[in-house]
Order: sequence, then structure tokens, then C-alpha cells
Amino acid sequence: MNIDNESKAGQAIEAWKNAPPEVQLRNLRLAIESLELGQMYYEQKNNEKGRNRMIRCIAMLTQRCVDLKTEGMNT
Repeated sequence: MNIDNESKAGQAIEAWKNAPPEVQLRNLRLAIESLELGQMYYEQKNNEKGRNRMIRCIAMLTQRCVDLKTEGMNT
């Protein structure tokens, strides 16, 4: 799944929720790395809208990582 906006980030999170936590964390990490590259691209192009969109997506995925790790500590 190509994540390039907040809607797709949310869809990816939902799609991955049925997978084991380790798989979810791997998918999230890979998606975050891809979004970080996108953020750098938009920064080079001086495209603030694109850059900010990538930052918001990264924040959503990072929060899901935190939630998964917190859930794992509580079980």
C-alpha cells in the first residue's frame, strides 16, 4: 500500500490490525521509513504542503507503534 496521505495511513493501520504485533511493527517501521524519504523529497522541492502531509502520516504511524508497544507491556 502506497501511503501518501492521512486517509491511506489510517487505512493501512486498520488493514494491519489483524496481523501479529511484530508484523504490524515491521510494516509500520517500513512505512515510516518510506514516508521519511517522501518528506525529504518534499523538503528539497520546497513543497510545504507535501512535507507537512508526510509529517502527519509519520505521526499517525508512530503513534500506532507506541500503542502496540504499550499494549504489549500490559498483556
